[in-house]
Amino acid sequence: MQTKAELEAEKTEQTPDVETTVTVRCTGHVRTEIGVGRFDYTFEGDTLREFLAEFFEEYDVKDMLIAETEEEAMTEGWAPEFGELPGENYNKNPEGEQSRRFARVLVNGTFNEHIDGLDTELGDEDRVTLIYPFIYCC
Repeated sequence: MQTKAELEAEKTEQTPDVETTVTVRCTGHVRTEIGVGRFDYTFEGDTLREFLAEFFEEYDVKDMLIAETEEEAMTEGWAPEFGELPGENYNKNPEGEQSRRFARVLVNGTFNEHIDGLDTELGDEDRVTLIYPFIYCC
């Protein structure tokens, strides 16, 4: 049985180098840090994971968006907590791939955890939105 690393290496060998161009939209603190709200970005690969890896090398905003621990992703709120949530559309990315509390990464207007998480495939002209809003309190 192959390990995950071996499967990824095999996939990389079989997949030709692909360049993808997406439109990046930034709000709040991310926009302030980067300096613009909208621009096209070309990266090698075709997944959200590959986009974010390359994007974070160029722009130092990873700590604003990605939670390293479950605690960084959670917040206490005023909504009631359910033992079991109604419905079926409640997806959560694995620890280390979640967005920070209040931050979100969207692909074409949909939270990435409701698609395929960081393995969401991206194509030319897709939109990736990076949200870390300004939050003011009392």
